[in-house]
Amino acid sequence: MVQVRDALRVRHYSLRTERSYLHWVRRYIHFHGTRHPATLGAPEVAAFLSHLAVDRSVSASTQNQAKAALLFLYRHVLAVELSWLDEVIQAKPSRRLPVVLTTREVVALLGELSGTTWLVVALLYGTGMRVLEGLRLRVKDIEFERREIVVREGKGGKDRVTVLPENLMLLLRDQLIAAKRLHDRDLAEGFGEVWLPDALAVKYPRAARSWGWQYVFPSTVRSVDPRSGVQRRHHLQPDTIQKAVRGAAQRAGIAKPCTPHVLRHSFATHLLQSGYDIRTVQELLGHEDVSTTMIYTHVLNRGGRGIVSPLDRVG
Repeated sequence: MVQVRDALRVRHYSLRTERSYLHWVRRYIHFHGTRHPATLGAPEVAAFLSHLAVDRSVSASTQNQAKAALLFLYRHVLAVELSWLDEVIQAKPSRRLPVVLTTREVVALLGELSGTTWLVVALLYGTGMRVLEGLRLRVKDIEFERREIVVREGKGGKDRVTVLPENLMLLLRDQLIAAKRLHDRDLAEGFGEVWLPDALAVKYPRAARSWGWQYVFPSTVRSVDPRSGVQRRHHLQPDTIQKAVRGAAQRAGIAKPCTPHVLRHSFATHLLQSGYDIRTVQELLGHEDVSTTMIYTHVLNRGGRGIVSPLDRVG
């Protein structure tokens, strides 16, 4: 497991991916009675993935994530010839329509929130960012004069630019004042460093303490970095926002399953409803292929594909 962890870190995999891959490798080994994976082959991998699908009823994406972890194990850790892995079945992911809130439901949802949580959720809806993209936002990446936000290292490690809602500009300035106050207190107490990606901390030793690199939504408490053991102030945790959104949806009487990611779906759909072209929405969302964005055309608020039912013409 140490070798797997080292191989992941050498290749700059995220901490979330590292934890996920270690989880699946551990489960795979225990499923086969703690036998060394070098002694296992395609039948054992297929048996494990079948167990997940049949006995555990996991989704296709979860099954494929487990397969990706095992591919990494054999390719980069054990250096095993992978020709037999072509025989392992890839689960076909289901293509489902996204859950989208109406404008009225968005208003009702925000009405049940307050403070920093309200600001985070409003920002997710107003920009189309994923929850982690919003929480990882750095001070330097908010461009008030240009009314834009630079999203760094989004899905696939790509940067993009999205819109900064004018209605949130004053509240974001107030949030930065509060974050600056917290950062100044950390500096006075001998802390104030923030995590930097890749080797930036080595290349720019002072950057970790600089104001521009601090998180816009810092955590209320400092914590120990699980990789380096350094005590730092991280950003708010995504489960905090997820729990708040679920609770707000219940209080607002929204029957649809509601998560922070639903706000991203709603952002895209409402832009298309407003007449923006699909290429613009694609760029704002950071989709590599426009076909991914096309799915929102199926959930526009026009009834079943914009068609008038023949029943409505009767009588």
